[in-house]
Amino acid sequence: MNSTIMLPGFEDVNIIKMEEVDERLCLHIELPLMSHNCPECPASTMKVHDYRIQKIKHLKLFERHTLLFYRKRRYVCPCGKRFAENNPFVERYQRLSVEFNQALKIRSIKGKTFKETAEVYGTSASTVVRRFDQLAEVTVNEEAKELPKVIAIDEYKGDTKEGKYQLIIANGITREPIDILPNRYKDTIKHYLRKYGSQVEVVVMDMSHSFKAAVQQALGKPVIVADRFHFVRYIYWALDGVRRRIQSSWHDYDRKKCKKMRHVFYKRSDKLNESDQWYLQRYLEMSHELKQAYELKERFCQWFDKAKVNGEENILKTKNALYDFYEAIDEAGIPEFQRSAQTLKNWQNEILNSFRYNYSNGFLEGINNLTKVMKRNAFGFRSFLRFRAKILLTHKYKRMGTHIG
Repeated sequence: MNSTIMLPGFEDVNIIKMEEVDERLCLHIELPLMSHNCPECPASTMKVHDYRIQKIKHLKLFERHTLLFYRKRRYVCPCGKRFAENNPFVERYQRLSVEFNQALKIRSIKGKTFKETAEVYGTSASTVVRRFDQLAEVTVNEEAKELPKVIAIDEYKGDTKEGKYQLIIANGITREPIDILPNRYKDTIKHYLRKYGSQVEVVVMDMSHSFKAAVQQALGKPVIVADRFHFVRYIYWALDGVRRRIQSSWHDYDRKKCKKMRHVFYKRSDKLNESDQWYLQRYLEMSHELKQAYELKERFCQWFDKAKVNGEENILKTKNALYDFYEAIDEAGIPEFQRSAQTLKNWQNEILNSFRYNYSNGFLEGINNLTKVMKRNAFGFRSFLRFRAKILLTHKYKRMGTHIG
């Protein structure tokens, strides 16, 4: 093997020998002799005291695990001080190279599990965890900053030692996660918002009374925006409740067939194909109440579409049209829709705010979905702090590649 081979990171290093031992690539290296300053006195010296061989684990070369056998030179100063030479590839008291540690930290974030990362790099899972914790300590576990003007909050099922559910807080404009709280209790949210939420003006959330109470008690009178998905589904739940109640009295064939074709009730009427329209008309003709429920759902969808077009400029038209929808529900007298209407009335200001400010929690649901995937791949996280760091670092470095040395 030619000893003048050039490898990234070893431009100023002399590669004495390269050999393969037990399927591992071994590089014998040393630095050129040069003058060094004594760490205790200003004197400079080139006098060598001795040599020691240091074994260092490095990144893969040619898909083989690589070991560096570094012939470390120690100098002696006229003052009597003995010290090792400076080198760019390994830190003091380390047996892993600088590039190996750097790649391991990034891969611990991007990899599915710590164990998988350890197998790829030929090290132990505990080593990967330690490198991950070192990175998290300096990048994640810092003192939280002031929250922005618009935040979005939502819960997810973490199943850590801190509790079953955790709460994630994200920037409503940049859509980046900011912090994760160990639980979803009202007092926890309230204390956190009082400490860091002095600049918060708008809060996007689902229709949770606990969240609403915590935000109002901590921030006074912020603008609360209800996520559109969470209030729209109440109307679809009402329609589904009517369908199940009505079809329970039908013949077994129609009951089972209606359950199988229930998607025709949820789709918009203009998006149904010819076959779906036939089934829809068949079941609506079998029950006048079910037909009324379907017409109420379609009317709500029309109101929703117009509300998005109206925006903030015509919010009064949106509000009046919502009142007309309430009257239509009262005239129909369907109990499932009356309960849903009461929920909409309780959250009416927050619902109208969703069209006035055009903020949504949809991106946060996507973050929570990725969180569930990470938890499932790792078969769960017992440590809340480690799981929190994994989530935040994954999104912080999501545009960074994994092949980094």
